Amino acid sequence: MVEEQGDELFERFRIVADRGQAPLRVDKFLVDHTGGVSRNRIQQAADAGHVWANGKPVASNYKVKPGDVIQMLVDEEPTDYTIVPEDIPLDIVYEDADVLVVNKPAGLVVHPGVGNVTGTLLNALAWYFQHSGTSLDMNDPNIGLVHRIDKDTSGLLLIAKTPEAKTDLALQFFEHTTRRTYNALVWGTFAEDSGTVVGALGRDTRDRTVYRVWDPEDNPAAKHAVTHWQVLERYPYCTLVECRLETGRTHQIRVHMKHIGHPLFCDDKYGGKEILKGVPTQKYKQFIQNCFAICPRQALHAKTLGFRHPRTGEDMFFDSPLAQDLQALLEKWRKYTTTL
Repeated sequence: MVEEQGDELFERFRIVADRGQAPLRVDKFLVDHTGGVSRNRIQQAADAGHVWANGKPVASNYKVKPGDVIQMLVDEEPTDYTIVPEDIPLDIVYEDADVLVVNKPAGLVVHPGVGNVTGTLLNALAWYFQHSGTSLDMNDPNIGLVHRIDKDTSGLLLIAKTPEAKTDLALQFFEHTTRRTYNALVWGTFAEDSGTVVGALGRDTRDRTVYRVWDPEDNPAAKHAVTHWQVLERYPYCTLVECRLETGRTHQIRVHMKHIGHPLFCDDKYGGKEILKGVPTQKYKQFIQNCFAICPRQALHAKTLGFRHPRTGEDMFFDSPLAQDLQALLEKWRKYTTTL
């Protein structure tokens, strides 16, 4: 079985050796079973203590035996995009010699990719470090982002400033010991005050840019995902919820909320940018269009972030205010509620 993280910038693998497995070096074993991860990257992961056999770190030359549970954490394959410094404003929440926490605005892409070669958070960080006297190279894969959020999601992101910090923080994400909550405005009302969504996520075969919940029997490659939700505020046709991630898959909250019949408000990719609840009178349709104009993106904010400091071991916790467009959207719904 192979597992892969979603919003973290690394891959997680777990493979159980067959009963008839002949003795084989673990680096060669992983090359054969991970479908594209190079032997060099696997050896680097082992050198960093990120390859385990039956729960214990092993070197590259460890011989895999029948029934061994082999696990590995490996950084994503480096891209060919060179990160150049760009003067883009940053909202820095916290910084010390090891970590930096930033409050990302909606609309800012996290890292360069196809169609977004410049103008990203990493370009902004490269400029910031260059002009703050910190000699950090954002092209160095041993530092930088530990996780990511979508372009049109606002909120907290964690950056590692040293290789040691990135290794430690990556393991915390790997072991699901970080604490992250999101606030989301979703369509519809809930009978309950809280609940949990469990559903394996994989790409939709009809549209590879979106994800859906799969039955693992229909798509063995789908990744196990768990989202806990709790109602924060109720409106006539929408609900503000807090979502706590137990796993970190791509688009997890957006897909899970749609799966239970509550797409995120104004989420065009997952069906939330249309009137899904309420009687579509002319006045109501105009109200919804005004709401879409106030917050023209999925109504999702990465509100809290908790982790163990990689050097001191101190428990760190950060809580960011909702982005202004999302605050304005909620206030408009509150005012609308008083008119009913």
